[in-house]
Amino acid sequence: MSIELALTDEGKPRILYLNRGDIAELGGDRSDLYVHALREALISHAEGKTVQPLKPYLRVQGKAGHIADRIIAMPAHVGDPGVSGLKWIGSKHDNPERRGLERASAVIVLNDPATNYPIALLEGGLISAWRTAAVTALAAKHLARKDFTDVALIGCGVIGTAQVTALLQQFGHVRTVHLFDERPDAARTLADRISVAHEGVTVTVAESAEAAVRAGDVVVPCTVTDRPYIPFDWLKTGAFLANVSIMDVHKDVFTSADKVIVDDWEQSNREKKIINQLVLEGKFSREQLHAELGEVLAGSRPGRERDDEIIVLNPMGMAVEDIACAAEVYQRAVRQGVGTWLDLY
Repeated sequence: MSIELALTDEGKPRILYLNRGDIAELGGDRSDLYVHALREALISHAEGKTVQPLKPYLRVQGKAGHIADRIIAMPAHVGDPGVSGLKWIGSKHDNPERRGLERASAVIVLNDPATNYPIALLEGGLISAWRTAAVTALAAKHLARKDFTDVALIGCGVIGTAQVTALLQQFGHVRTVHLFDERPDAARTLADRISVAHEGVTVTVAESAEAAVRAGDVVVPCTVTDRPYIPFDWLKTGAFLANVSIMDVHKDVFTSADKVIVDDWEQSNREKKIINQLVLEGKFSREQLHAELGEVLAGSRPGRERDDEIIVLNPMGMAVEDIACAAEVYQRAVRQGVGTWLDLY
């Protein structure tokens, strides 16, 4: 990864602005870019070759606010000399219903490591959704059964749509998608989109979250809930659960699963999320964790070893993922002449 400060003809610094359309034009609306960028970044993180402070949460309403109402600062440095950056991502749970907006919005700033000057500003919502989906797809290659056919998605918003689309793009053997959303129209709309885009894939809108989960070989909850609703006994033998929205599963899922994997232990064991609650109760620990995902990708820890294993991935989401993917987008933009240059001075 080679990223340098860009200068005007007068030797003054400038930054490249990339909006959502620019990012999509560069391949940022499909999974391949992210799967490629994330594998190396996750392995580097597991090997201790990244710098990633714990991300702070800004909650204006404090404990009185909804769990999904926050702004998060996510800084990281990836590579050598690599690139530094920050994702600043805001979320309001009622944006879709009250304002007709996506729940989350974000920008990503990239910095040149030689000078620490900013070199790029990218719309971060598209990158955030697709890098999250690519983590699930990468993990599924190692943690799901090789012959899985049924995907269950709970929550059919922007994040859920990217998740199921990435799985369909990366695994041609998926035959059935089971959808559930508390807003039936959202599930039906996504079902129609999948049916049009993926010939040969059957899509069902389940009557309940339980019905969808019980049918899934790969289960992906993508909701804004703050109350667990998925117990261990809903999971079929051999299931892989990617716990994308973090708060959906009961504690017995972690204590009963054959393997629990996280993207980063320190990030997962905080903010009173389920793993942190279990640790505080003395019911789970770092020693009971099977691996961090990067260790599995690097081959230093095994992934799935038996077809009947029930495996849980708890991906809190890491800044190194966002920065690695944004850097790939930026490099493509420079090579292809995409985006808008802005003078810094």
